[in-house]
Amino acid sequence: MNLHPIIIPMPLTCNSDFSQTSTPLLDTLWDSANKPHTAFYTPGHKLGQGISPRLATYFGKDVFRADLPELTALDNLFSPTGVIQAAQELAAQVFGASQTWFLVNGSTCGVEAAILASCGSGDKIILPRNVHSSVISGLILSGAIPIFVNPEYDPVLDIAHSITPQGVAAALELHPETKAVMMVYPTYYGVCGDVAAIANLAHEYNIPLLVDEAHGAHFAFHQQLPTTALAAGADLTVQSTHKVLGAMTQASMLHIQGKRIDRDRVHKSLQLLQSTSPSYLLLASLDAARQQMAICGEELMSRTLQLAARARSRISQIPGLSVLEVPISYYPSFVALDGTRLTVTVSELGLTGFAAEEILDEQLGVTCEFASLKNLTFIISLGNTKEDIDYLVQAFSILAQEYCQPVEQQNMSHPCVYPIPEGISNSILMLPREAFFAHTEALSITSERICDRICAEIVCPYPPGIPILMPGEVISQSALAYLQQIKQMGGFINGCTDTNFETIKVIKI
Repeated sequence: MNLHPIIIPMPLTCNSDFSQTSTPLLDTLWDSANKPHTAFYTPGHKLGQGISPRLATYFGKDVFRADLPELTALDNLFSPTGVIQAAQELAAQVFGASQTWFLVNGSTCGVEAAILASCGSGDKIILPRNVHSSVISGLILSGAIPIFVNPEYDPVLDIAHSITPQGVAAALELHPETKAVMMVYPTYYGVCGDVAAIANLAHEYNIPLLVDEAHGAHFAFHQQLPTTALAAGADLTVQSTHKVLGAMTQASMLHIQGKRIDRDRVHKSLQLLQSTSPSYLLLASLDAARQQMAICGEELMSRTLQLAARARSRISQIPGLSVLEVPISYYPSFVALDGTRLTVTVSELGLTGFAAEEILDEQLGVTCEFASLKNLTFIISLGNTKEDIDYLVQAFSILAQEYCQPVEQQNMSHPCVYPIPEGISNSILMLPREAFFAHTEALSITSERICDRICAEIVCPYPPGIPILMPGEVISQSALAYLQQIKQMGGFINGCTDTNFETIKVIKI
């Protein structure tokens, strides 16, 4: 486990009247919502007065009073000089950045902006093959050339981990003109690769390391959590504050440090990607989440880690179940594990993860974050309680006792995609941007003509949203077999025009 010191806030460069106990944006939004006035501006519901009666019955009217546009007192997200600027500076202090941007379009727009700010058309970027679909969107928008590095793969657990420093070093040696390196830290399973080593490699070529840290916004607040990407040397990181902290869904942050990232290009990229009508409820929730963690973060994370440890210990004692743990020896793609993330392997019960997810959700009242072929993954956060953990353990006990099947009845094997099996090529023959805009046709996934054709859309099981096929990539039998098996076992395939996943769009020839 990587240990690191708690970040000590630095002095604000301006707006120094605000301390970490304050919530300048949240307070101003509250004052604006409660200021007596007659509204002749958007949104149309006018402080909740015109909201649907059913919506008001379900959620009450009060929250809609704060659904306000960019009034003078509320500052401007794209040119902040007031309370948004103050809130972002406070966030930069707490999360260890030199500058922070609030995001209302989720980490998706932050990842896309990171690529746009680092790469232009025809520029190369090194990244793992198990990236989120937002990275592929960034490649399409920028016209950048992906240089994929396969992450290390655990075939026993059917889990892809991180890319290794050795893999990045080899890619940089082959492509020294690369403009940036990107990695996922942590993975959806909570696995953390060697950010420090990969950052050092990128910096040897004087290029930035970009980190999709969507699931690591809490790392800054406890010494028993992995080192933050910024503390390990990353130049830019994107965090989904809503995923593991107390912000509203879709509220995220982008952080940078150092001089390898052009801040003006980040700013301009975000202007392209974010709504010109940002939700102040989302922005204020970021301000509040930052204040909560700055004041109580260590205490909240201590409690969360204790709950997670309780779950891990008790579930691992249930026959037929095991939990993901840090390897005993050094594993370059697995140097630390987020202690709040719980992955349970259920295959020894004779169940797929998809079958176990359905039983837990529909029969036992427990809903996981996502299922894979052999595993279920749960996010344990500051919002969970001891009662939640007890209920989870009880549900797994019932699952193991009452729903266990002979293992031989289940076909638990599948053609792995990460890494790509030897002799099977999932190669990029066309830039993602070119393939996205090319003329296409739809072919049945059972057609003999579909293999070796160039894919024209993003195809991925969701969650976790890792594309198995992307625009410009050759369609292999291995990838098709994997996707079909995921669908047959209850998984959901996202990104296809054909929502039934009976056809895939390919480049027309």
